[in-house]
Amino acid sequence: MKSITIIGAGSWGTALAVHLNRNNCRISLWEFRPAVAEELRRRRENVELLPGIEIPASIKISSKLENLLSDRVEMLLFVVPSHVLRQVARTVAPLITDAPLVVSAVKGIENATCKRMSEVLREELPDAVARRIVVLSGPSHAEEVSRQIPTSVVVASYDREVAETVQNVFISPRFRVYTNDDVVGVELGGALKNIIAIAAGISDGLGFGDNAKGALLTRGLTEITRLGISMGAEAITFAGLSGVGDLVTTCMSRFSRNRYVGEEIGKGKPPSEVLEGMVMVAEGVMTTKAAYELARRHHVEMPITNEVHAVLFEDKDPAQAVADLMMRSAKAETW
Repeated sequence: MKSITIIGAGSWGTALAVHLNRNNCRISLWEFRPAVAEELRRRRENVELLPGIEIPASIKISSKLENLLSDRVEMLLFVVPSHVLRQVARTVAPLITDAPLVVSAVKGIENATCKRMSEVLREELPDAVARRIVVLSGPSHAEEVSRQIPTSVVVASYDREVAETVQNVFISPRFRVYTNDDVVGVELGGALKNIIAIAAGISDGLGFGDNAKGALLTRGLTEITRLGISMGAEAITFAGLSGVGDLVTTCMSRFSRNRYVGEEIGKGKPPSEVLEGMVMVAEGVMTTKAAYELARRHHVEMPITNEVHAVLFEDKDPAQAVADLMMRSAKAETW
């Protein structure tokens, strides 16, 4: 039995808590809002974010990190929004008394620094812990994982043994886990696909069809791969679960927050109005800012990302963004 503390009780954190509890792990779950933590303890259900899924009584829930980290913890699993990860990790760091494995299930890029989530964790956590970081990514909506619908993901680490340890903890008959040593590619694939999902949602909101969606996914994967390679990732990673697998799922699914944001914008709502009405975080919005800056730094052409950025942050009309994409200068498909 592994002792695991999950940092973040959103839909994904709750789903992973339930999944790992089924795998006979001893689970503690941190929710930063005391009132919400108390409601989760009382109702044993995340009514707001994951309704209908029972949280077993054996899962310890608290808003006090010191209560969850006072005993020996074998694994820390971070499942918080990307924009708060650094502060949360900074708070967790002095409470760590051993050298647990660390798993990041956060899909995003820090805006202020343009750093990946594992880089943020390495900077904020003690050295002994920072050497044992694993990234979990892939097509894995919380709504389906919590209901034991077959899912496959990938865990990436520079240390093969560490990745295989995490693989063995998470794997189950309904949750298949692969390993990978391309941490950069796995993290970028999981983060950047959310931008393309916003574009796919805009396409849906404008009433476009399958042709447009297929083109967006294909060309979106091309620019994700292009940026990834420039940052040291391996091209083949983007053909895997954290690349095309997560991209297709996020761009097509009714559960996708990022696709939903794009669809509402495509229907004519201002981005600010859409975001204000959401309970959960759509990571792709902030990731668009970071990717736009990374493309500039690495001199990589990312036309879809550029247009999504213009729609989100420059008040560009979505229909005009599509027109400008379609009328770019003619090119060969591979260049």
